[in-house]
Amino acid sequence: MSQLKKAEELLKTLHLSEAAHSLSQLVKQAETSESTYLSFLNSILEYEQKRREEKQLEKRLKWAAFPFQKTLDEFHLEEQQSLSQKQLNHLRELTWVEQLYNIILLGPPGIGKTHLSVGLGLEAINQGYKVMFITMGELVHALKTEEISRKAQTKMKRIRTADLVIIDDLMFMAMDQHEANLFFHLINDLYNRSSIILTSNKAPKEWGELLGDPAITTAILDRIIHRAEVLHLNGDSYRMKHRATIFTEKV
Repeated sequence: MSQLKKAEELLKTLHLSEAAHSLSQLVKQAETSESTYLSFLNSILEYEQKRREEKQLEKRLKWAAFPFQKTLDEFHLEEQQSLSQKQLNHLRELTWVEQLYNIILLGPPGIGKTHLSVGLGLEAINQGYKVMFITMGELVHALKTEEISRKAQTKMKRIRTADLVIIDDLMFMAMDQHEANLFFHLINDLYNRSSIILTSNKAPKEWGELLGDPAITTAILDRIIHRAEVLHLNGDSYRMKHRATIFTEKV
């Protein structure tokens, strides 16, 4: 067995598989730069650490299940006058996640609620948090099928163990009593354990009409709004303003 092969096997035994995989390249770089023994050792360890961090980031991104990846830097703040740069900067700092605060983004469709929630989710992932994104429709389906579907069980386990849960399009449809009860139990599970971002085109005072049960509505609101920042976004729909057209001029 060659010295290189022996070193690769030893690195794998020590669970330094990333460095083992690229050892040949690292050796060539060290020879070219005439590195000292200590410098070469550090380069191996730094490479292993970097690749582990990159793979963890890739795993968290896949786990989050974002519908798209748009950052906060891509958010058109100039078209959303109800949110200041100072407020956006404060949200970006994510101290509210550490404090287990919830964020409720309210406003009509097309003004960037989902974009803002995804941007905050990406920021959280880059800072090492576990994030899960799900629409309200998908969530209700997962809750109802959790007992019989392994896919739903996996999804719900990820939601319950996430640091930040993003629920998009909250209350876009009416729930029956069973669905509302399942939703309450999830919110109760997340209470004091995770932060939640909710996007909705309906204000909390209107949620009772869709949940149907006043007692469940009160219990859900009590847990969500206990520590929450409610942001009312307004303005014209970004999608409508920048819509594509087949004509040379928009009509």
